[in-house]
Amino acid sequence: MSKRISVTSESSTGRNMTFHDNYTGSNMSRIQFVNSIKSGKYENYHIRNINGVDTPVSNPDRSTNNNLG
Repeated sequence: MSKRISVTSESSTGRNMTFHDNYTGSNMSRIQFVNSIKSGKYENYHIRNINGVDTPVSNPDRSTNNNLG
């Protein structure tokens, strides 16, 4: 089983900026992904506020299939 979400670009500081849903083929900005997580579309991910910025992260578990990277 492949990862649901892949990171497609990062900022110069390493913040994940754009994402690709490998199941639906859609591309999302960080804000779009955050909003999709908040609306319940991605149950294996949550939002963490890092340095004042809402940041998508995978839920901690033993699986590597949902890790962002």
